[in-house]
Amino acid sequence: MSPSMSITALPGATFGKLIEANDDATAFVAAAEANPDPLLTAFYDGHGLMLVRGLQGISGEPELLLRLSRLFGEEVEDYRTTTTPKRMVHPTVPQIFVVSNTPPFTRLPPERPEPALTEDGKLPVQFPHRRGWHTDQSYRRPPPDISLFYCQTPAPPDQAQTLYADGIAAYAALPADLKARVEGLHAIHVRPRSGRSPLDLREGKAPAPLGPNEQPQVQPVVRRHPVTGEPALYLCDYGQLDWQNGPLAGMEPGPEGEGAQLAIELMRHYTDPRFVYAHEWRQGDLIVYDNRCTVHSATWFDAEKHDRVMWRTTVRGNPGPEYAGEAPSWLLESA
Repeated sequence: MSPSMSITALPGATFGKLIEANDDATAFVAAAEANPDPLLTAFYDGHGLMLVRGLQGISGEPELLLRLSRLFGEEVEDYRTTTTPKRMVHPTVPQIFVVSNTPPFTRLPPERPEPALTEDGKLPVQFPHRRGWHTDQSYRRPPPDISLFYCQTPAPPDQAQTLYADGIAAYAALPADLKARVEGLHAIHVRPRSGRSPLDLREGKAPAPLGPNEQPQVQPVVRRHPVTGEPALYLCDYGQLDWQNGPLAGMEPGPEGEGAQLAIELMRHYTDPRFVYAHEWRQGDLIVYDNRCTVHSATWFDAEKHDRVMWRTTVRGNPGPEYAGEAPSWLLESA
């Protein structure tokens, strides 16, 4: 790395690293390509969370985001080869997924929690007060490794934060009895908006039919990181687990079942404020997060008054030995 780039602890967080790119995205990417080891070491030392500030130049050169992504894994997902709607794919770099409320993307933010703030006036982070906690594409096998999330156009301050939780620290802090209960346990993950959340099931909604490349996938509740060897919780909340047949395999299913009670307890623990970082976005920010050992959640912003544009890439290739030799579940050829 260039001597002008500093690596420090991420302010306001109990995990993660901060790198200052000094407003020169081209030089930063070139330096990282020439010597990626400090970047990768910082990332894994930070439990899979890293903020790079000062990358405004990526907005004019989106290929820089793709070049950075390639440093974190052998495959960057090409969204033209998946079921991703074409309107959500960047027009010139198809490895970039666009998250925005602007046309043609038109993706609305989540609703505000109720109440909007905690009793002490803070942003809610803990499940179930805060919902939407997930890790990217956990409903696929093998699931992805790492995501890079870039801010092209931020919402105003104090809106549209992204929350990140540390699965390594959360697992380490589990009481001994809970560690024993989750050993060897698996959860059943399913794509969002499939009608299998507890809220849908309690309302009597019929679950949506799933195609052969959309079937629920079983994932370990505790994953040992293939790079660092550290165990971490691997779980999502209501929207990305199958609460009809699970959420936990081998336990009483359904929203009121024994599996649901344990999943809720685990997610409440995972998203305890001591494990959570709330990021306030600036233009040119890039957050790199490890889907194998973190979860994240979006927050509300006033989409009627403000535009927000975010770019995401997804890196695959090292999910761990449990997935060795598996063909991608989301491709029809492997169904």
